[in-house]
Amino acid sequence: MNHRLEALRAKLSEQSLPALLVMKDPNRIYLSGFTGSSGILVVTAEAAVLITDGRYTEQATQQAAGFRVVIHTESMVASVKQTLAELGVSRVGFEKDHWTVSQYETWSKALAPVELLGVEGLTESLRRVKDGEEIRRMRQAQAITDQAFRHILGFIQPGMKETDVALELEYTMKKLGAEDLAFETIAASGPRSALPHGRASDRVLENGDLLTLDFGCMYQGYCSDMTRTVMIGEPNDKQREIYDIVLQAQLAGVAAVGPGVSGRDVDRACREVITAHGYGEAFSHSTGHGVGLLIHEGPAASVRSEDILQPGVMVTIEPGIYIAGFGGVRIEDLVLVTESGHDVLGNSPKDLIIL
Repeated sequence: MNHRLEALRAKLSEQSLPALLVMKDPNRIYLSGFTGSSGILVVTAEAAVLITDGRYTEQATQQAAGFRVVIHTESMVASVKQTLAELGVSRVGFEKDHWTVSQYETWSKALAPVELLGVEGLTESLRRVKDGEEIRRMRQAQAITDQAFRHILGFIQPGMKETDVALELEYTMKKLGAEDLAFETIAASGPRSALPHGRASDRVLENGDLLTLDFGCMYQGYCSDMTRTVMIGEPNDKQREIYDIVLQAQLAGVAAVGPGVSGRDVDRACREVITAHGYGEAFSHSTGHGVGLLIHEGPAASVRSEDILQPGVMVTIEPGIYIAGFGGVRIEDLVLVTESGHDVLGNSPKDLIIL
């Protein structure tokens, strides 16, 4: 974790910040490795302190290598104030997008005369670029997801409910070593496949249904994310048409990914294919997003994105077409930006699968 702390310290120096309070769970985990449910980091140019409570004495010591662990006996804010005083800190940054107004007022009063300075995106900007260990974990998360997809293809049958499919996917991922789900599984069939975020319902699968599955897991804290749309029974001409268009768009988006490419250009590569076939208005969301400790993080691949992709970034490519009352198709891969281009993490097939 030392290289992550040093990178954060460089950002603090750039902004002339003597210290930073880190309260966001994913940021705390990223910088310290500590996964307990309660903890605050105090980071300065020389010091790294983790403040937590007595439930986590042993866990904090084991996980937060390089941090001095402080177990607070009174309130958390009192221990933070004491730590700042010991470090001689009179100005400290805080994650302003994470704090409520009430929390700011309470802490500002309690830490006085220390000045609180709101900052945003310092640790998040570091988290965008994954190191080797993060990439390894995400590859394993995706490998579990791929295995679960192969299993579910032999499980799906007409007459079962969307919830049956979702539960089987979730059970299988955990049985294969996932520690948790990355997000609530989407299983949307028939006309419901036109819902981009169609959570699994009691709808019964029928022959002639498109079935969109969007799912992922967490492995050692890191997420996977994949979408496949399959066909139950023989597709009609329109179902084949929209599937083929989305596949063309998805392949174009993946091909566009590389270092120095903007998220806007990646989005454009997908959107132009769909628009050229007359379905531009049926592609109602952005092309992709970053993935890591959270299922949605930077960078974005969207119409308005100004993000520039860098080697080590993980981004989804997930165009779709959604037609109300008819159904929809989405295909998604998790893609790693490399020095020379890109690497698709998964290996699940993308040609139309007919069950």
